[in-house]
Amino acid sequence: MPDGGTLSEPEVVTFGCRLNAFESEVMRRHARAAGLGDAVIVNTCAVTAEAERQARQAIRRARRRHPDRRIVVTGCAAQIDPARYAAMPEVDRVLGNAEKLDVAGFGPTHPRVAVGDIMTVRETAHHLIDGFAGRARAFIEVQQGCDHRCTFCIIPYGRGNSRSVPLGEIAAQVRTLAEGGTREVVLSGIDVTSYGADLPGRPTLGQMVRRVLAAVPELPRLRLSSLDPAEVDDDLLRLIADEPRLMPHLHLSLQAGDDLVLKRMKRRHDRAQALEIVARARAARPDVVFGADLIAGFPTEDEAMFGRTLDLVAEAGLTYLHVFPFSPRAGTPAARMPQVPRAVRKDRAARLRAAGDAARAEFFRSRIGTSAEVLVEQDDRGHTEHFAPTRLTTDVAPGTLVPVRIVAADADGLTARPLDRA
Repeated sequence: MPDGGTLSEPEVVTFGCRLNAFESEVMRRHARAAGLGDAVIVNTCAVTAEAERQARQAIRRARRRHPDRRIVVTGCAAQIDPARYAAMPEVDRVLGNAEKLDVAGFGPTHPRVAVGDIMTVRETAHHLIDGFAGRARAFIEVQQGCDHRCTFCIIPYGRGNSRSVPLGEIAAQVRTLAEGGTREVVLSGIDVTSYGADLPGRPTLGQMVRRVLAAVPELPRLRLSSLDPAEVDDDLLRLIADEPRLMPHLHLSLQAGDDLVLKRMKRRHDRAQALEIVARARAARPDVVFGADLIAGFPTEDEAMFGRTLDLVAEAGLTYLHVFPFSPRAGTPAARMPQVPRAVRKDRAARLRAAGDAARAEFFRSRIGTSAEVLVEQDDRGHTEHFAPTRLTTDVAPGTLVPVRIVAADADGLTARPLDRA
């Protein structure tokens, strides 16, 4: 969905990851500064064929709605296949993932198609954002790209190799946001747990987070985006145990629960390691909840292999699932493997989602009668520390952190009464 826009304010349509959400704010400011206040910017995702289909649909819809506005297409899908988007008659400009973060890319004399070799990019440019339009929560970039080559994943070819934002720049960004009223910051990246491997001294993600929280004591809440189980280290586990401002909600890039499937995916963890990380995090902080990315119907997956992934939902105690039916991406090894029939993929994804829905609903029910703190994002809606969507029984100003009592729950989330408004 677009996040708004008028003729003097660029309209940005964002697909995909939290890093894209951050980059959309950068582009909004760049386009405005370059005089492209009438632009519609479509920031695409390439993680699945469906994501690309939705992006193309959004481009055509934008042209129908705004026949006189300039349409700029960028993001991973545009980086990987710029010719496809340049050929669309609705599109005025195509920018690569590096070019979209350069204000010059939005200038009037810039080429219609500007997509460079993302693999040659060695640094992550710093972009200072003072806030996100209408949001109490902000996403910031701490890492970019990925050095791993999972057999199903095209994203490294859209994002390039792993590179980290220096710690001082992260702290400055978080401080600016906190001073501007942001109450929660989400640290985002393509492979965020690889943070620091390319920096002097090789700081770990856990070390970076600890130092940022120490440097910005006024920030009430910090979250982490998707974590690779193979790279969750002792520094991060200690932080989970002793830093209450780090929210007790971890999202893991698990992908499967069967060891042979994980090996064919070229993942760097196995089932036992995934369960170990979950157990160690729970030992460090008993109230922690977990989300996970899971792929249904990976090539060669049989029913027994799928059953082990399905069983992992309960065995690991997963609460929030992002389920994807396998989508073959041209140029990846998995696209050349023996494919599971599309109908089977869809059925397995539906079964995983049903298990996830049941787990989430049970978690919501377990919260009835407990206390929580909600970050209000709209007048009567927000999220708890565990990222449970919550509706309040009375309006509260957006951006407020309010203590609440959970009074009801349904499949969509919680209902809570503010404790200071009894």
